[in-house]
Amino acid sequence: MGVLVIARLERKISAGIQQRIGPGYAGPLGIIQASADGVKPLSKEDIIPSKGDPWLFNIGPAMVITPVLMGYSVIPSGHSIVLADPGTGVIYRIAASSIAPPGPPMTGYGSNNKYSSLGGLRAAAQSTSYEIPSASCVSPISLSSSLSTVDTVEAQSTYGLWGWNLRRQPIGFVAFPIPPLAECERLPFDLPEAEEELAAGHQTEYPGIKSGLSYVAPHPNPSAPSSFATVPHPGGWNPPILPPPDLGFGHIGSEMTDGTAEVIGTAVGMTVASAKAHSPLFVTITARRTSPRVRMDQPPDLGRKFPLPIAPGNPSSTASLQLINLSST
Repeated sequence: MGVLVIARLERKISAGIQQRIGPGYAGPLGIIQASADGVKPLSKEDIIPSKGDPWLFNIGPAMVITPVLMGYSVIPSGHSIVLADPGTGVIYRIAASSIAPPGPPMTGYGSNNKYSSLGGLRAAAQSTSYEIPSASCVSPISLSSSLSTVDTVEAQSTYGLWGWNLRRQPIGFVAFPIPPLAECERLPFDLPEAEEELAAGHQTEYPGIKSGLSYVAPHPNPSAPSSFATVPHPGGWNPPILPPPDLGFGHIGSEMTDGTAEVIGTAVGMTVASAKAHSPLFVTITARRTSPRVRMDQPPDLGRKFPLPIAPGNPSSTASLQLINLSST
């Protein structure tokens, strides 16, 4: 469902930027166009390159999309709306994203195509260049004294907007979107799939359902990091202005039945979390349609000059804030 929403947003926002209508014939207002695109690969023939590596070729698409789906499992949309809540959910999310780089080189090498191999190597180099800055930007979790994603959001639920870690770590919040934007292989960082140079990059030789998986994989890539970014910085499902207690958002209200209060609180939390998660996509899609492609040496160079120097200072400033809080209590 998330992939369909992202595909819809990308088509309509891109159409608005380019002053065109966008999809409008498949269903009312074109809302089932993304579903039609997903069904189409099922009718295609599954072909394996004769001189490629069948094992790597077949497992490659799964290696690309599996880390994204693993990361979604610990992202909460409400206090009880989360697939898994391990005590180390934040570390799990970082570890899941760190196993993504081997996927594109596997698909490129298994295809026995020099353009695919080059695209896979580009994707791996681009992804590993931003691993350390991406991990350092979640340092505000230390302010909640827990590695659980749910506990991290709960620690920001006391004072509304003033209780969010956003005001404590504005630099980390600004730097956080850069690594995911570079890792999701979209303009201006789409070097692994540069159409004018590499056709479709490491996805060039994939037909049928494997092509569909390769098409689906980039769509959750911008959404998964933006959904996870709501955990350490902007308070997750907590609204900027706390609702009245009778809504049962923080606790069960006295004038409502328990079930009613819980339903209303859950609905409000899911709506707030979804709005926070999808708002950065407007910036990402706008950058994709308005920015030129950078050179191959520029993404790693940007990672060394901007996010990487911030990486050591961000945890240090978070630790300083924690010491100040401890000394004042």
